[in-house]
Amino acid sequence: MFNFEKINLSFSFNGVFFFIGLILLAAYALYMYRYTLPPVSPAKKTLLVLLRTFALILILFIIFEPVATLAKKIVLQPINLVFADDSHSIEIKDGTQRSENVRKFIDGLNNNNLTGSSELFTFGTRVTPFSYDSLPKLSFNEGSTNFSKIFSFIKDQKENIASVSIISDGVITEGANPLFTAEKLNIPVFTIGVGDTTRRNDIEIRNILHNEYIYAETPTTISATLLNKGFGNKPASISLYENGNVLEKRNITLSGDGTQNETFNYVPKSGGEKKLTLEVNNNEGEFTFENNRRVFYINVLSNKIKILIIAGSPSPDLSFVKSSLEEDKNLTIKSLTQVAAGRFIEKITPSAALDSAEIIVLIGFPTKGTSTELLNQVKEAVSQKGKPFFLLLEDNTDFNKLKSLQPELPFNIRNIDNGASEVQPVVSSSESENPLLQSNAANAVDTWNNLPPVFITNAEIIAKPESETVVKAKMNNVALNTPMIILRRLGSKRSISLLASGVWRWKLQTATKQVNIFDSFIHNSMKWLKSFEEQKQVSIKTTKKLYALGEPVEFSAEVYDASYNPVNDAEVKISIKHEDQMDEIILNSLGSGLYEGTYQTTQTGDFAFSGTASRNNKELGSDGGSFNIGEVDIEQLNPNMDYEFLSSLANNTGGRFFFYPDMNELYPVLKNIQQNASKEKTEISEIRLWSSEWLLIIVIILLGIEWFIRKQSGML
Repeated sequence: MFNFEKINLSFSFNGVFFFIGLILLAAYALYMYRYTLPPVSPAKKTLLVLLRTFALILILFIIFEPVATLAKKIVLQPINLVFADDSHSIEIKDGTQRSENVRKFIDGLNNNNLTGSSELFTFGTRVTPFSYDSLPKLSFNEGSTNFSKIFSFIKDQKENIASVSIISDGVITEGANPLFTAEKLNIPVFTIGVGDTTRRNDIEIRNILHNEYIYAETPTTISATLLNKGFGNKPASISLYENGNVLEKRNITLSGDGTQNETFNYVPKSGGEKKLTLEVNNNEGEFTFENNRRVFYINVLSNKIKILIIAGSPSPDLSFVKSSLEEDKNLTIKSLTQVAAGRFIEKITPSAALDSAEIIVLIGFPTKGTSTELLNQVKEAVSQKGKPFFLLLEDNTDFNKLKSLQPELPFNIRNIDNGASEVQPVVSSSESENPLLQSNAANAVDTWNNLPPVFITNAEIIAKPESETVVKAKMNNVALNTPMIILRRLGSKRSISLLASGVWRWKLQTATKQVNIFDSFIHNSMKWLKSFEEQKQVSIKTTKKLYALGEPVEFSAEVYDASYNPVNDAEVKISIKHEDQMDEIILNSLGSGLYEGTYQTTQTGDFAFSGTASRNNKELGSDGGSFNIGEVDIEQLNPNMDYEFLSSLANNTGGRFFFYPDMNELYPVLKNIQQNASKEKTEISEIRLWSSEWLLIIVIILLGIEWFIRKQSGML
């Protein structure tokens, strides 16, 4: 009935009681109208009985909470999804007529009457629907080849997908390798390879390894892998450029076995984003010169991290922490050691030192002798300026004065007690991967749990809800619920508190075992406090750094207010500069503080952008960066078809790989799959009849009509 295979009605109570209730209610309605005052006609009496019976039955219906289950069988027609590579690499002139073969394959689907059972898409940077009628317009202008987008697209489809066909050269230039994702779909993938697998005589810079973040004036190594065929033992030159200027050029001899690594020592002179280029000179006889150069970007931090240590007094902990920090050449250390009220060992101005510091280390600070002026300066630095800080408590710390910093501390001070207890640290296995606790020890947890005792304050200290207790205390091998190391990250603010003194013992004990647990903890703490991934109120970036000519530059932005709540109604304006030309775009809001927009130009070269986000004419923040258009076409870097990838993709999914001359063999395979891949789907829907407001409306109407008839008839 109505194409439903099964219709079932269920109740929350036993259905037998429902039908017994029907009979009793009908009998009750008959009994109620057996005699009426005044007497009414049999027809009116019958109508009143029916109205009362139906109203009571509907009320009973609601009480028993009936649910109607409808099962409907649907036949899903099988469909083949076809994806054609629309990237620049299809136009590589290798004698195999790549673009023509792609068009021939699509045209063959039409000639073999497969268009009705197939859906056609092109892919490159994204997946785009494509009609068979638009075949002459296939332009192969995508700036990258992203296979993972294909399988992300397939996962979202609700159709009965019988098979997937992909025609491409198989060279991935963007995104991840999709083999694992494709296997999980349980759909056969057929691949048609276009292009030549033969390696031509060529020189190629294949990979470049480098650190993403480095410091100005700090050496780093850049390593490049060079491949060559047909040029073994021949001379060549390789050059490193920074923003177009030659940093180093050297003469090399190309490896006889075709593979070699070349390294450069790079020392950036200033901070900022640096565009670096590695280039091998062009040699006569190369198949292509496009892969003789690689462009990449490195973020250079403007300077060494500036750390200011403020100590309430000289102490062994101060000496050991300072010595550990001075071992890191990426840090610049200054210190203020109080020896009396308002007097310090070092001859530096506290306010100037606090202004220039990027991280503040407080050891046994504040003390009773700490001036209100210095305490307020520290409070302003960590509270208003949001500078990260590391706090180490000592027995001379004045908790009453420390309370003035409590809004910024990762803990609350409840009861003040100047006494101290001897305890050991205890780390749970769940914290074994915490970055602060890592060292060269074979087992980080065991090493921490066997460190010598230290002294922890008897004051009642409670970690704040947003804080994380990394290390707790234990006494006589009994774990306490007392925090020893707490870290806190709230918005862009970060802090670490070590609530123990005498920690210098940790270094003395472990140094004899060649374990650097103390130094690693101090260094890891500084890295965490100055994390490069600090959340900004406004973050603007492009989806990548290198774009092909004609490829749209995609911008994305995140905008937050001062409390890091997403802002959806900001105006995000981006200025893009190229040589003497300046363009401007405004990003569109997507909700949840996210914005996007695109920029297109016919110009090539380096572009710099700066963007601002504002609301109600008030600036929320700004960000900027750079990108390059057309200098290197990544689609031209690898001229060979990737047979291994296309073959693995097909074989691992139960499909089959075809070389382009054999692609006609695929059409009957697709026809056979299409004829045998029909799938029946049963759609089950549940209707909670008792929750419908219409039932209550009908009950009210029935009782209302009954009351009206009784009133008209003068019945009580």
